[in-house]
Amino acid sequence: MERLGQGFLKHMLQPEEIKRYSRHLILPEIGHEGQAKLKQAKVLMVGAGGLGCPVLQYLTAAGVGTIGIVDDDVVDESNLQRQILYWVEDIGRKKATVAAEKLAKQNPFVKFHTYTERLAAANADKLFADYDLIIDGSDNFPTRYLVNDVCLALNKPLVFGSIFKFEGQVSVFNYQGGPTYRCIYPTSTAPKEMPNCSEIGVLGVLPGLIGSYMANEAIKVICQIGSVLSGKLLVLNSLENTTSIFSFERTAAVPDTECDTAPAIACASSTPVRDISYNELKQWLATAESVYLVDVREQHEYEMFNLGGVNIPLSSLPERLHTLKEIKNIVFCCLSGKRSQYAATLLANTQFKGSIYNLKDGVKPFT
Repeated sequence: MERLGQGFLKHMLQPEEIKRYSRHLILPEIGHEGQAKLKQAKVLMVGAGGLGCPVLQYLTAAGVGTIGIVDDDVVDESNLQRQILYWVEDIGRKKATVAAEKLAKQNPFVKFHTYTERLAAANADKLFADYDLIIDGSDNFPTRYLVNDVCLALNKPLVFGSIFKFEGQVSVFNYQGGPTYRCIYPTSTAPKEMPNCSEIGVLGVLPGLIGSYMANEAIKVICQIGSVLSGKLLVLNSLENTTSIFSFERTAAVPDTECDTAPAIACASSTPVRDISYNELKQWLATAESVYLVDVREQHEYEMFNLGGVNIPLSSLPERLHTLKEIKNIVFCCLSGKRSQYAATLLANTQFKGSIYNLKDGVKPFT
């Protein structure tokens, strides 16, 4: 954003706004110029769930002038544990609509636009076009790749966040020519989704912690202050109170437009993941086929019943991937097949040379 004259800046803010944002205005790093940039900014929030709620609340409070909200979901009772914008009487209503209504009461100087349709390759370009900054709080891989690829095509900076049980990640992609989501996660086995909160659980306060980081990055990008998490992945473990930052560089990886799936969704990884049935796996195990079975459920789940193999909980798998590199045939399993699909994807995006299988529909006790 271009530097504006101080006289013009002061006229941009109404007397009520000057009082409202006084704690920003006395910060030299923000001041009238930064607050004017916030007022001029147009931000699109993808997802009004666990991450979207705190991001939207803080950006509304900060005075971002125009905020769009994309979410086709409705409020469910199970959301109330962590999605702090919603109350019991909101159950069954569209999240985007409810969020905009409540946020408008929080700050009447902010304009809201709601989009209650599902984000897809067919409408993403149109939805993103009018916004300066995109924030992704979605909970599945296809949407993340879609958001990333459209931001790349339209040259929009992207603030990213994700949560998993007790751990969260934050980064900023496509910022001033910086790395994109594909630079750390090149491909996905689309259209499979990663396990979500309904299958693995999530600590209720974690979205608030990660969402606050995301809002902080958005404000820094808009105001052009501080050190932005471009080319850096912040990983926060709320259970152990640890925070790590990993650096990565931009690669030459781009979406494969010759893929049969939607153009903005990733094709299968270089090491394909194949689904196998319960009966096929049972036969493999019975005939002593050379197969290495990894159950990625938690230890207490594994101990209740299992098909043998080794137990490596999904939460600890990333740090143990290197121990699997010499295996020729590996099968991942879990209760439903979704956690194991995510585990298989993690391994597929390494230099693993063997065959990777996912037990479709999950484990069952032998009968």
